[in-house]
Amino acid sequence: MNTLAIIVLGQNSVPLARRIMTALPNAILYGLAERTCDVDISFTNFGSTLRELFTSGTPIIGICAAGILIRTLAPVLSDKRLEPPLLAVAEDGSAVVPLLGGLQGVNDLARQIAAVLEVQAAVTTTGDLRFQTALLSPPSGYHLANPEDAKGFISELLAGATVKMLGNASWLSQSKLSFEPDGELTIRITEEQVQVSPDCLVYHPKTLAIGVSNVAGVNSDEAIAFIHRLLSHAELSVASVAGVFALEKDAVEPVVDAIANAFNVRSRFFSFGGVGRGGFNTDNMWVEPNMISNPPSQCEDVALAATGAGGRLLVQERLESGIAVAIAVAPDLIDTSAIGRARGRLFIVGTGPGGAHWMSPEVKQIISEATDLIGYSFYLDLAGPLRPGQQRHEFDNREEAARAKMALDLAAVGRTVAVVSSGDPGIYAMAAAVFEVIDRNPQPGWYSIDIQVAPGISALQAASARIGAPIGHDFCTISLSDILKPWSIIEQRIIAAAQADLVIAFYNPASKQRTWQLTAARDLILKYRSPHTPVVVARNVGRPGESVIVRSLSELSIEDVDMRTILLVGSTKTRIVKHPRGVWVYTPRQYR
Repeated sequence: MNTLAIIVLGQNSVPLARRIMTALPNAILYGLAERTCDVDISFTNFGSTLRELFTSGTPIIGICAAGILIRTLAPVLSDKRLEPPLLAVAEDGSAVVPLLGGLQGVNDLARQIAAVLEVQAAVTTTGDLRFQTALLSPPSGYHLANPEDAKGFISELLAGATVKMLGNASWLSQSKLSFEPDGELTIRITEEQVQVSPDCLVYHPKTLAIGVSNVAGVNSDEAIAFIHRLLSHAELSVASVAGVFALEKDAVEPVVDAIANAFNVRSRFFSFGGVGRGGFNTDNMWVEPNMISNPPSQCEDVALAATGAGGRLLVQERLESGIAVAIAVAPDLIDTSAIGRARGRLFIVGTGPGGAHWMSPEVKQIISEATDLIGYSFYLDLAGPLRPGQQRHEFDNREEAARAKMALDLAAVGRTVAVVSSGDPGIYAMAAAVFEVIDRNPQPGWYSIDIQVAPGISALQAASARIGAPIGHDFCTISLSDILKPWSIIEQRIIAAAQADLVIAFYNPASKQRTWQLTAARDLILKYRSPHTPVVVARNVGRPGESVIVRSLSELSIEDVDMRTILLVGSTKTRIVKHPRGVWVYTPRQYR
């Protein structure tokens, strides 16, 4: 998941940034603190923030003057081959200026932004302007094998040298390069490993499909090494591998994704019984002693299915230890997103306690890329508006198991699902519910899903931060809801926490139906704590109507709380510090 950063220095630039973000769903909006609101991340130091993003390889769009961007980044400019895209956009949206990152597609990004703003991108790269293509930065699906030769090659073209093309690539055919059959220079598009030279640019297209079968229990390192040997002996470029393909029954095997990750491509899965063999090519066939040559296997079926009607099988071999591998070539680029089924992905995310500024960049990116969002309607509202194509599945807050099952079922058919919780999903939230459903009623398809929990700022942390540091030392959390566990268990835990002198964070302190539990909990703690023990009562933290007050333990009553309240009951060491605007509460780390 590659993110982009949009930097704004004033509130007037926020609407323009949001307009740009309609075309860049992975963008995160950074705004200068005290001058902006409704941004994703606030920053106070422009220079350090910009340099940190740039050196980490994050593309940057600054809605500000070009000069401030260049002067700020000047100390960290070094290798142009590693520079991420950097663009300046005028505050009124009238100009889009690509500044750095020519080798990383900055001109294409500038044109994309300019199209949204209905202006012309200020591209100044001579080669791009003259030939209407970027030889140094080919489009997605093509890899330039010898970028070190490109600068001199382009200089020769600009000086009038003629060029011929070996192979086919529409992005080159549609350019303004003047191709001649006997050109002095050569552009070659090939899946093969070839020698490079200054007078020939070599582009490897993503046209090779790796089909695998018989993968159960196969060692990942052994399988990856085997495929590398197959490619090498067939003189095929690793850069042309478009994807790794297998049958759906093999989706549970970790080796499939291990291979895909090793080649930095996607894995996809087919459910057919077989497509038949065709076009098997024995040229460059290689057999080593521990291989079985041309065994019957479905690996070739999936490889041919991935390459389409015009695909040709180039290599098909199997190790005696198990795995069978076929490599097929397609007549054009392979679009892995349109072939077979993706591995289902299930993200269980926490949006934080409320405000968008407390939602992590990771969670924002997951939500933007998910095909389906599942959750309690209030939590889905916190996640923000849907983008085109997303589906929203609302549930009552009490239907946790139903939410989890729907999420697992959707992910099992290849969708990217985000189960949305407020706060942190692992604290009294949906992460445990998902794993409990898997544990109690496992379905075969669920085990092929890639499940990831993305943490969020918990209500506990947010409430503590608002008042000081009441959880600065040992603490515990207890839910006062007796819907899922009996009150006798809750009572035992309250007594144990009180005896241990822990700060106690109470979740779910009361509801319309549960009104007596808080009073009972308070009375239990009063047996071990002073009636003057500070209690932080935090309601709607990070949301409209936020309230954070401090009560003494003896004064705490049901009127102070509801289901959107969290309580932090201090230990015997917790202290109150008065200041002109109120109080701070903290629990010292050091016992004296």
